[in-house]
Amino acid sequence: MKHFILPFALLSCSTACVAGASDAAQSASAATPQLSNSLFDGEVARSRDFLKMMMDAGVVVPVPKDPGGGYTHEQHKRNYKAIYQAGMLYRITGEQQYADYARDILLAYAELYPTLEAHPARKKQNYGKIFWQVLNDAVWLVQSIQGYEQIRDSLPQAQRDRIENQIFRKAADFLSVESARTFNLIHNHATWATAGVGMTGYVLGDQDMVERALLGSAKDGKSGFLRQTDLLFSPDGYYSEGPYYQRYALMPFMVFADAIEKNDPARNIFERRDGILLKALRTTVQLTYGGFFFPFNDAIKDKSLNTEELYHGVAIAYAKTQDPQLLSVAKWQGRTVLTSDGQQLAKDLSAGKATPFDYKSLLLRDGPEGKKGAVGIMRNGSGPRHQVLVTKNSSQGMGHGHFDKLSWQYYDNGRELVSDYGAARFLNIEAKEGGIYLPENKSWAKQTIAHNTLVVDEESHFGGNTKAGEAQSPQQLYFSDEVGTQISAASMTGAYPDVAFTRTMALLNITGLSQPLVVDITRAQSDSTHRYDLPLHYQGQIMRIGFDVTSNAQSRPVLGDKNGYQHIWVDAEGTAAADESFITWLLDDRFYTWRFAPQAGAKMILAESGANDPNFNLRREPMLIQRVDNAKNTSFAGILEAHGRYDGAAEQTVASDSQIKEMKFETVDGNDVLFLETLGGTRLAFAISYDPDSAATHSIKFRGQTLSWKGFAARIDLGTGRE
Repeated sequence: MKHFILPFALLSCSTACVAGASDAAQSASAATPQLSNSLFDGEVARSRDFLKMMMDAGVVVPVPKDPGGGYTHEQHKRNYKAIYQAGMLYRITGEQQYADYARDILLAYAELYPTLEAHPARKKQNYGKIFWQVLNDAVWLVQSIQGYEQIRDSLPQAQRDRIENQIFRKAADFLSVESARTFNLIHNHATWATAGVGMTGYVLGDQDMVERALLGSAKDGKSGFLRQTDLLFSPDGYYSEGPYYQRYALMPFMVFADAIEKNDPARNIFERRDGILLKALRTTVQLTYGGFFFPFNDAIKDKSLNTEELYHGVAIAYAKTQDPQLLSVAKWQGRTVLTSDGQQLAKDLSAGKATPFDYKSLLLRDGPEGKKGAVGIMRNGSGPRHQVLVTKNSSQGMGHGHFDKLSWQYYDNGRELVSDYGAARFLNIEAKEGGIYLPENKSWAKQTIAHNTLVVDEESHFGGNTKAGEAQSPQQLYFSDEVGTQISAASMTGAYPDVAFTRTMALLNITGLSQPLVVDITRAQSDSTHRYDLPLHYQGQIMRIGFDVTSNAQSRPVLGDKNGYQHIWVDAEGTAAADESFITWLLDDRFYTWRFAPQAGAKMILAESGANDPNFNLRREPMLIQRVDNAKNTSFAGILEAHGRYDGAAEQTVASDSQIKEMKFETVDGNDVLFLETLGGTRLAFAISYDPDSAATHSIKFRGQTLSWKGFAARIDLGTGRE
């Protein structure tokens, strides 16, 4: 393998170069306040350690060869981090060694870059030169141009010209001209590309480059950074590809916007669309539990607020708003960035100015006009063990979206309990195809059966066609964040040719129960008969099954042969009792019971993911599937209850069985009613009229009582069942 390697100890400037750099360093040092806080000091120390390691190894700029996770891929990542951090440390400390090292890496790239063609391990399309996909080349440019900006004035003109003409102009041309197809997308790849090109334009004083970045290659405003800002976020700051990619896209959005404001303040970029970028930053934080992002769509589940993109985003947002809640986010992160914004944030955090971030229940509309469905977040309590019910009634989410209309997730006791699989991908692990999305991402993770939502005839929503999914979105029918009775309802028409379905979910606080109940009522309607499957993907170990099952003790049959069903092992099957049935499991120190009202003849399937997976690319996770055959219209009704405690250290178990005495579900005159009674005697009904008129009154006879309520849905307390 050919390398461009220049041992750091042998790299030296001419006398003129040293003198010029020294003057710049003294100026930078004089203008920089003394470091006075642990968070920023820690960042400086971390960067010093990283750069010492890099400088001891010399300047290593290998000819690109490997895909994600491979040696050359990781070395080029280390290099752009070194360029960025060396530039920032030079600004902060004035130490010439950092400017020299950043300069020498860039000079090595100036020798290498003009020789590069399409990456040898390139993807089928959207290839890069330094990396195997153009996205990574854009990230390299965003990072490297920021570091170069800090050392630029310390370099003699000849070195500036060489670096700018042989690397930065060529890289910007590659991204915006040769890769125009990607550059002009409305997509996170294009956000990184436009940010890199635009920031390079500002540093080099190239207005044409800036205009290309802002307005697209044709400079007509039909694409480009400004158009992305208008189309990729909803009015509530929700990013259409979901939380995982919202986090990723926020860095180029925020750092380029910061550059725009500094270089072209008349554009008022942070006021655009009612301050959409700052709103999006706060929304990103809201889309977390315990600091980790809700992992729907193509998401890797270990991604949290501790990420480079949000260190930058939080620091920039704090500088613009001085919002003390953002300081508590930075405190949780324990990190900041090597900029003046990061330094000010750290100083104010050390001064005790932080206030708790207001995590709350809210509805986040999707689509640029807020008309492509929504994500509902219903929280109960606060702190690391509070409860969150998430209803995903949003749009397809472009190529990273999954076929999961009206799906849901639930968190309790610090854990994801009712789960979304996320992506079948091991990022930057060479053994797993270099970190790309694995074949199982399409064959399992994207398929509808891998989610907690309705499947018809073992087919995925929209036939698994992304373009068809983009054309139609759910309709959010109702949302209430009333404390103790939080409700989200949505409908989906078009996911299947002749089936429409509606799902209403609630988070209810019940007297006598230590934790809230989740209520789920899903109704499907069609003019023809179908097979309806409703999976529940849960985390935990089964304790008790409240219906008869036949286990597959000797062999594990596979549930189907396509659309994700080929990846499901069937462990047991059964027929539920006529009135109600349940399954109880244990996760950590808490018990959970899913209680449901089965239809006549319904089949229960206890299963696990991982079949037909010879390369062990899938996690083995349990699921319960309720199956109804040969039905036109059908309804699924269930509740999720947390109860009891298991103390392994003390060898004590409390309330391991459900605290619900009775659950009944009925449809009366087109209204759905779920009745509950606890062992403690609390009785209530949850009633749904499906009437969008919030002022409309409804009244029905149910179990000898008159139930009355207003609007779409309501909780009706019925007192106690005790005499």
